[in-house]
Amino acid sequence: MQQNGVYDLLRLLEMSIEESFPIIPGRFVLAKPKEIEALIDKIYSNLPVEIQEARAFLRRRDEMQMEAQQKAEKIVADAQAEADRKLSEADFIKALEREGNRIRSQVQEECEELKRKALEEADEIRVKATEDAMKTREGAEIYAEQVLTNLERDLTQLQQVVKNGQVYMEKLRTESYNNYDVPSSYEMRNSSSDFKVR
Repeated sequence: MQQNGVYDLLRLLEMSIEESFPIIPGRFVLAKPKEIEALIDKIYSNLPVEIQEARAFLRRRDEMQMEAQQKAEKIVADAQAEADRKLSEADFIKALEREGNRIRSQVQEECEELKRKALEEADEIRVKATEDAMKTREGAEIYAEQVLTNLERDLTQLQQVVKNGQVYMEKLRTESYNNYDVPSSYEMRNSSSDFKVR
């Protein structure tokens, strides 16, 4: 049942009310309180499942930050490896010390430039990952809030219907004790709003 989600449980709740014994068609039904309460309890217990998608968005944010960090570290490591390789090649030309020094200086400048570019790219990746993660989290929070707000509204309405039916049944039971001979022309003069539970 947990995989079906809250919306399936809400549909079961609607079906339970629709299949209940009608007292006044379209207004009141005779429902089983325990069955309704059991469905409502299942809906509450399944709420966390409905927001797994929001949690997945937040986990994705952490994964994106980790990927950005790993990519930045790889770029820096590659730059350092390239620097070491070029410096090693320069060491083999000791006979041409001046040329070797020039090559070493050039390699160092290139390595610094590579490192600078790698750090800039890593920073850009981190900033973008952070921005994407924040947008994802905001969207997930808005989505979760909308889901919970809609569920709360639906549950409140359904609970009100059940309570109105119970109040009406109690009124009928009280009137039947006080008046055993009920005229066939008896009509309800009070609207359903008279029985709202405050």
